[in-house]
Amino acid sequence: MKTPLPFLALAAVAFAATGSYHVARTYVLGGDGGWDYVIPDPPNHRLFIARENRLMVVDENTGKLIGEVTGINGAHGTAVAAAYGHAFATSSEDQSVVMFDLKTFKILKRIPAADDADGILYDQPSGRVFSLNGDANSATIIDARAGKLVMNLPLGGKPEYGASAGDGKLYVNIADKSQIVEIDTKAAKILRRWSTAPCEHPVPMAIDTAHRRLFSGCRSGVLAISDYDAGKVVATVPIGQGVDGAGFDPALGNVFASNADGKLTVIHQDSPGSYRVVENVPTPPRSRNMGLDPTTHRIYLVSAKFGEAQPHHRPPVLPGTFSLLVVEPAAGAH
Repeated sequence: MKTPLPFLALAAVAFAATGSYHVARTYVLGGDGGWDYVIPDPPNHRLFIARENRLMVVDENTGKLIGEVTGINGAHGTAVAAAYGHAFATSSEDQSVVMFDLKTFKILKRIPAADDADGILYDQPSGRVFSLNGDANSATIIDARAGKLVMNLPLGGKPEYGASAGDGKLYVNIADKSQIVEIDTKAAKILRRWSTAPCEHPVPMAIDTAHRRLFSGCRSGVLAISDYDAGKVVATVPIGQGVDGAGFDPALGNVFASNADGKLTVIHQDSPGSYRVVENVPTPPRSRNMGLDPTTHRIYLVSAKFGEAQPHHRPPVLPGTFSLLVVEPAAGAH
């Protein structure tokens, strides 16, 4: 285990001295439909936001719509493979993955996946994309350069989201089994799995590669921190209810969990084995999807206003109210 870097301690002092995170700006994006993953593209300071039948591409700094990737049937996740000029979006209703051009946003091809293609990740060492297929209990592996199907890998449970460690290993939350699986990305095989207990139903995941830690946000109201070398949970902290997004800012040593109950939980890493909740930032209800740009330390949430709920149905999104929220640390905290 590596010793925490001195600048993390300095950043922690600065953060503690200057106050809290806050919603600094709100941009009304509008448009019809629900939403899912918010995926930042930090080098270009833009966001890919899934909107059912398309991806919205939004400028992080201005909140303006740059363009859209259309023709998606059940948009959920996006994976950026910048080295090849490609990005990939899951299209769950037709069990496929759409490959598109990062400059023009034009669809280049469709690759067959499996039932409930949802989250999707790019692994740089292998040059592969992994679509996480919830109902199929599998990962579809795609060559990111050619956009060709490699294989479907059974995962032994329902995958939600994961993280690439950048060393040839990929980690995935298995929600229905409350487990994490470790995948060898080049060999395309599962190496290990471990329990996230006492965390139940892990959904989002973030990673700290310097200290070899995974952060699994769980619908049971806790964040589980795993040592992925040891393959075990080493700490848990309370978060809000209905978590669906997570992120880690290595420069500030802060972990985030965005929750449906109207709070963004901010957790500080005092050491690789010690974590504490710093605050719960008030957010609009159902703002549970987030993206983090570690180069600016900004967290991006999406929300909308809703109509009256009908029995057994989600409340409808009111037209024109879909918005992007920019959450920032207090001035001087970074």
